[in-house]
Amino acid sequence: MDTATTVLFNPIGLNLAEVTRMVEVARALRNHSGMRPVFLVHDKGFDHLVTQAGFTRLPGATPFTDEQARQVVAFDQGRTLRHPFTLERVRERVAVERAAIRDLGAAAVVHGTNPTTPISARAEGVPLFYPVPYALSAAHLASGRGLPILPPHGPGRLLNKGLASLAARLVGGAPLLPSSFQRVGRENDVRMRSLGDLLGADHVLLTAMPDEVGSSPLPAGRHRVGPVFARLDAPMPGIVDELVAGERRVVYCAFGSSGSPELARHALRALAEAPVEVIAPLRQYLTPEEESRLPGNIHVTDLVPAHRLEGLVDAAVLHGGQGTVQTACATGIPFIGMGLSAEQRWNVDVWARRGNAIALSPRALRGDARRFRDALCRLLGDPGILQAARQVAREHEGVDGAAECARIIADEVGRSRVPTRGRPSTPTA
Repeated sequence: MDTATTVLFNPIGLNLAEVTRMVEVARALRNHSGMRPVFLVHDKGFDHLVTQAGFTRLPGATPFTDEQARQVVAFDQGRTLRHPFTLERVRERVAVERAAIRDLGAAAVVHGTNPTTPISARAEGVPLFYPVPYALSAAHLASGRGLPILPPHGPGRLLNKGLASLAARLVGGAPLLPSSFQRVGRENDVRMRSLGDLLGADHVLLTAMPDEVGSSPLPAGRHRVGPVFARLDAPMPGIVDELVAGERRVVYCAFGSSGSPELARHALRALAEAPVEVIAPLRQYLTPEEESRLPGNIHVTDLVPAHRLEGLVDAAVLHGGQGTVQTACATGIPFIGMGLSAEQRWNVDVWARRGNAIALSPRALRGDARRFRDALCRLLGDPGILQAARQVAREHEGVDGAAECARIIADEVGRSRVPTRGRPSTPTA
């Protein structure tokens, strides 16, 4: 008889960081005796990484089309108010998720920023866990540390703090959720009114280092667990060893799943003119024709096990997603970060203040890209930046955010084995 305790993982499949974060936590949870992680992923994109990692996976609801997936990314980055979460889609996904929780007898659900998960888990009365970056979380907004909307100089610093206070009030109480979530919430006896209801959980697991969180104590239900980033079980492309054996400096350029073809083209054009070799896992953003026209110092690949690049590359050019930033920090690689959203700008700014990163706007890649090229020269030539990167890497040694997430999940599940169905929704955001 199978006596394993099942925990359902529900990431949004089109987001690389969310899928890999869930995979790492599930791997760590599998090390706890009697724990059985199972995945439910609706959308295409990076869902294959779940299968490659060897986890049981249930069929999801109707996936987004490619155009709808692009719309979700734009909505997440604040570039549009349009979204594909229609009433029918939200209703279908909640029905599939609730059925999975019941059929599995799941003791808990781990939320991977799949926006229907909070409705499903609360409707079924099971504990909800949410491993998530600190930036723009309720803990961040309540801290008064400001949002990286404007340059943090002069009046920008005060305005950023004011914006954080306003955002905290809006997230906590304003009825900003799309009506489809509010209606399906009511249909399932779950309050879904504010963004706090959508982004909250019984246990919010902040995947951050102390530099990011600061010294303020965290409220009950929020835990700082440490970095959780991808450790892809994939071979290193052969070109990496070839480039490392050469005489030129090697730069890694990656934009996760929130980049764009335009950003990739601008970045590679600027890097093509630099005296460096470039490893660029950007194939998803380029057409075969564009890739064939790239100069000889640009080497486009599929996904790279970036956690193994320590000592192999000299610098990185990143979009600012927490996973890519944490990987660079943990491996001692200095980087240029060009945040595409407020959260990503925050991720970069934290380490720019520590000295192992340089923060730029994506606009620095346009025109003659002089600001970008100057920053790259500084990154490769300033020994102080490399020294700071090595110090940050030492601070990351021995910190295992995935293992800490798994410990908290296993401990809490052990304490709450008898769920109360349909409990009121008073989540921690």
